[in-house]
Amino acid sequence: MTSKQRAYLKGLASNLNPVFQIGKSSLTPEITDAVGECFNNNELIKVAVLKNCLDDPKMIAEAIAERTHSQVVHVIGRKIVLYKPDKKNPKIVLP
Repeated sequence: MTSKQRAYLKGLASNLNPVFQIGKSSLTPEITDAVGECFNNNELIKVAVLKNCLDDPKMIAEAIAERTHSQVVHVIGRKIVLYKPDKKNPKIVLP
């Protein structure tokens, strides 16, 4: 992913609300499965890491991306933005 494409996705994600919140139990298989299922309907997802989660948000983002075969757009503070294009019918066209 180029920096121009990443900037475009960041702009799209700025209006999104977090779909998932990761709390005290950190990253569980259930959350990973739910994020994977969410990619069936959305190509761009925002995840919030709550303050009571002791793990590093960047490490959580990398783990989710690896398990769901998606890409980390960016991690700012405790917000994670992930992107996974739809193979059959992409809704987001990258520049």
